[in-house]
Amino acid sequence: MSDPRLPSASFETLRLRARLNEALRAFFAVRGVIEVETPMLSQAGNTDPNVASFRTEFGGHVSAGPRTRWLRTSPEFPLKRLLAAGFGDCYELGRVFRDGEAGGRHNPEFTMLEWYRVGWDQRALADETVALVQTALALVERRAHVVQTSFRALYLDQLGLDPMTAPEAELQAALGDIRIDPQGLTRDDWLDLLMTHRIQPANPADRILVVHDYPASQCMLARVTERDGVQVAERFELYLGALELANGYHELADGFEQRLRFERDHAVRASRGAPLPPLDEALLGALDAGFPDCAGVALGVDRLMMAMLGTGSIADVIAFDFARA
Repeated sequence: MSDPRLPSASFETLRLRARLNEALRAFFAVRGVIEVETPMLSQAGNTDPNVASFRTEFGGHVSAGPRTRWLRTSPEFPLKRLLAAGFGDCYELGRVFRDGEAGGRHNPEFTMLEWYRVGWDQRALADETVALVQTALALVERRAHVVQTSFRALYLDQLGLDPMTAPEAELQAALGDIRIDPQGLTRDDWLDLLMTHRIQPANPADRILVVHDYPASQCMLARVTERDGVQVAERFELYLGALELANGYHELADGFEQRLRFERDHAVRASRGAPLPPLDEALLGALDAGFPDCAGVALGVDRLMMAMLGTGSIADVIAFDFARA
């Protein structure tokens, strides 16, 4: 590592980042989407088995509530509570935190842009996300061509297999000479590995790839519907070149179903000996009280900067990376 006193990003890059933040806010201002700020510390945590959260202890009076607080991995839950209360279209541009994620493309604290559109589905929101990415690329005098496809069609076209029906052995074989320890891996893990090791690296740097209709087993917080005889999640992911930039959903509005999904996450966590963050009862209560039909998306701003500049290192686009923090 070079001199740890110095920034990991160049001054030119930091000035570009300021211009990007300005462009993002202008993008939403003309569309009537309101910027909000929500808590970074929460009584509840992210139950996703594949996401590790930081936690800390509050040292004040017990009347303030539980001492253990969780640093947010996204602003999703409080933003949804605002939506349930009737606030309307909103976004947040801010820092989020994920434990254990440090490396070339990851920093334990990073910047996320998350926004919600009332009355929209994931298809409409995917189009707006494409427009936002094109706006960012224009800052560096670039433009990308756009390809939209379904998860099923993508795997059939790129790998010659049906991800909805292919047996696990076929998924493993499609990795070719890439050797992965199969211990504990699920079908969805193999599908993810094919995406990260075979499909993403082949996506050209000047192409925005939007993938719709994921397997229902990867529904996360999205609605599930039937398409072409199989259950699919109404969600999308957006890639620019080899980088995944955004993940969006036609949001689940059923508090009972959401609780079941959280509990399934806890069961997986328990089987791995992982911490069990408290469920967000405030979110579940908000969903039970009435949640609007809407779509939401989270976009990694650091990843967007990396794609804009063509770098594979997140340290190149943040003032001080984790090693220098």
